[in-house]
Amino acid sequence: MALSYSTAIRNAQLDAVTTAVGTTAKLRIYSGTRPANVAASITGTQLAELTCNATFAPAASGGVLTLNAITSDSSADATGTATHFRLWNSAGSTAMVDGDVSTSGADLNLNSVSLTSGGSVAVTSFTITAGNA
Repeated sequence: MALSYSTAIRNAQLDAVTTAVGTTAKLRIYSGTRPANVAASITGTQLAELTCNATFAPAASGGVLTLNAITSDSSADATGTATHFRLWNSAGSTAMVDGDVSTSGADLNLNSVSLTSGGSVAVTSFTITAGNA
């Protein structure tokens, strides 16, 4: 049987993400196979890096963390198909969260997963929802 958490606990878990990533966290988008977990090495190519707002997100509400504006990458690093992402701390040295990328139904949805070197990459909104409600 799965555990169920109160909204207060789910909000606290999400607010811990905000604390852990710090100011100006890095959102890196990659090609290739998503690693098994956030501690595993990246095997794909980094396609883009976007910088999160200095205030990562307001307090979570209803078990949902809604990130503040994310600065677009005006010049993508490489050409490829975006398949996964990682949120890194502000120094870009410690992986905090990772997930799948697609055009719908993924952890991070983009208008297109076909990224072109030198092209612009933008995320218009990003939410993280805590499970086990």
